[in-house]
Amino acid sequence: MTAILLTGMSGAGKSTVLLELAFRGWSTVDTDLPEWIELADERSPWPGERIWRERHMHRLLDAPRASPLAVAGTVRNQGMFSDRFDAIILLSAPLDVMLDRVRRRTTNPFGRSESEQAAIARDHEAVEPMLRAAASHEIATTGSLDDVVAEVERIARV
Repeated sequence: MTAILLTGMSGAGKSTVLLELAFRGWSTVDTDLPEWIELADERSPWPGERIWRERHMHRLLDAPRASPLAVAGTVRNQGMFSDRFDAIILLSAPLDVMLDRVRRRTTNPFGRSESEQAAIARDHEAVEPMLRAAASHEIATTGSLDDVVAEVERIARV
């Protein structure tokens, strides 16, 4: 059964798309939740950065599935799992759209402070190009949610 990774910057729409996919019967995992994340130790190439708990991710991706799986997240070690996904979809939006979304969202407090918004802007410039290079597909999330999710489902069928 299909497994896809939805990746992108804060405010790109990962959580919103994940919720809609769950509504449509997909198995979904939001790796922003604490049980999926740990801080890399000093032996890591990224000491102190948020990374996926590798054992958890391997268990998730090894488990049999009765429905398609969508995993959402953006972490330094996600590349270790690239070959485990049938598609890696970068969800993208212009910086001003993402900043507006994080200011207004009620499900996640990250992005409301000026320093967090500055970090999002830096990541949009520095990190998003790396995500784009590693992605098999890109979907702009400035259209309707239905259109974005329909495109995710189309990619998952390929």
